[in-house]
Amino acid sequence: MLKDLIKRNRSYRRFYQDVKINRETLRELVDLARLSASAANRQPLRYILSNEPEKNEKIFPHTHWAGYIQDWGGPYKGERPSAYIIILEDTKIKDAFGCDHGIAAQSILLGATEKGLGGCIIGSINREGLHRALDIPEFYKILLIIALGKPKEKVVIEPVRESGSIKYWRDKNGIHHVPKRSLDEIILEI
Repeated sequence: MLKDLIKRNRSYRRFYQDVKINRETLRELVDLARLSASAANRQPLRYILSNEPEKNEKIFPHTHWAGYIQDWGGPYKGERPSAYIIILEDTKIKDAFGCDHGIAAQSILLGATEKGLGGCIIGSINREGLHRALDIPEFYKILLIIALGKPKEKVVIEPVRESGSIKYWRDKNGIHHVPKRSLDEIILEI
């Protein structure tokens, strides 16, 4: 059921780094993005795939993880993603990316979830550094990085607390809690 797939599709930030994701799986995930909607059908998105440890090591330092969790610079060695998909815009086709990358990222993550994988959309990126590290031509604008792997953490959805805080947090057992507003709160009866 689609709702169950969406509920399992959480932002995972710790992985079994030694569980490899093969290139064909990454291609299958990008194919889901390719088949998804694109504004005016321009299809300006391009993708860089990485499942090699050496390339992953070039990508990781340019990512910033879990802003609400203090004193945590991201996953430690052994818990890092085993693969990445970098979503770029080809500015020769279009230089205003709209929402195509969000649609593509969700399609990729739903496909990954269906395959028993997990991921995290990363928008907080040192784009200049990543351009240099991977020698990406300047006309490709880095939009998002999707970190992928076999999840090594449990993520639970819970109601927003009485304080109204929507900040995610980890408990003493390392369980990641994600508060979600109620359906009645987000639907306006106008």
